[in-house]
Amino acid sequence: MEDLRSFLDAFEAFARHLAGVDLWPLFVALALHFLRLSARVRGWQNILRAAYPDLRIPYRTVFGSYFAGVGVNAIAPARGGDVVRLYLAKHGLPGTTYPTIMSTLVVETLFDFVLATSLFLVALQMGLLPGLGDLPALPAFDWSFAVRHPTLVALLASVVVAGLILAITWASRHVVAFKERVKLGFAILGDWKAFTTKVVSWQAVSWVCRILATGFFMKAFHIPVNVETVLAVVVVGGLATTMPFTPGGAGTQQAVVVFALSGWASRSAILSFSVGMQVATAALNVAVGFAAIAVMLGTVRWREHVRGDEELRRRRGPDPPDAPEPPGIPAPTAEPAPAPSRPARRA
Repeated sequence: MEDLRSFLDAFEAFARHLAGVDLWPLFVALALHFLRLSARVRGWQNILRAAYPDLRIPYRTVFGSYFAGVGVNAIAPARGGDVVRLYLAKHGLPGTTYPTIMSTLVVETLFDFVLATSLFLVALQMGLLPGLGDLPALPAFDWSFAVRHPTLVALLASVVVAGLILAITWASRHVVAFKERVKLGFAILGDWKAFTTKVVSWQAVSWVCRILATGFFMKAFHIPVNVETVLAVVVVGGLATTMPFTPGGAGTQQAVVVFALSGWASRSAILSFSVGMQVATAALNVAVGFAAIAVMLGTVRWREHVRGDEELRRRRGPDPPDAPEPPGIPAPTAEPAPAPSRPARRA
């Protein structure tokens, strides 16, 4: 409820300041946002190509899957769009498997994790983010709940981690094929030059577009643009998605951005900017994402398509298990037929 109240207050401020928004910086910011996601698609495509070097991985299929996931995440909590992203990638790339695609998503986040953590530490050192003593007072469920109930949150996190460890341990011991398929997704990490040039480079371009887009969003809503304010907004945007109890971290972003930008603009102007940026990017994500779903599946009702696909698979029965030849043992070859014997000549 606190997140909802925060977002509603921010939306009211956005409505009051809507007439004063500069449109051309807003359009430039949206274009940069689109380029940011497109660059990330190229990086993910290269990870998939390394995992499946013998398969054709077209950009448009990866683009559609990625944007569909982003579009659903904009309106669904708990990153439900990632399920759509996995399904569309598997559906559009025959010969791939869910375990491998899931592991490619882990590889995709490695550079983001390192850079986002570094920016977070810098922002914390500069005093741009609230400290632990300030979090309980913030009107944001995602963070204040964790601070007010640390024992419960730690217990739940331990249960989740323990469950994941047990599941992975069981799978690695009992499902050899699963283990090998997961390993495929990390193939590009075996070649650091390829990982740097084909993944990190595109993700670096994505981060540059993200920073520039943030600056233009702030300019459109008349928020002072400088290193401190842009850094604070970029870091808050990343942190709000780490505990996505609400779609796109709605409510949490507004509460923390008000704290981070206090002193640079009025509270109503900051709320207007925060919700305006979130609404604009969400609208673009939803439009492109659901257009991608419609093109790839022929309908925007992706849940019905998934249920129909599962029903068809159930009627067809389980796929026959793979039976590869043991490594190192050559396949048996047919022996040549003996030549027909000639009748013995009579003396």
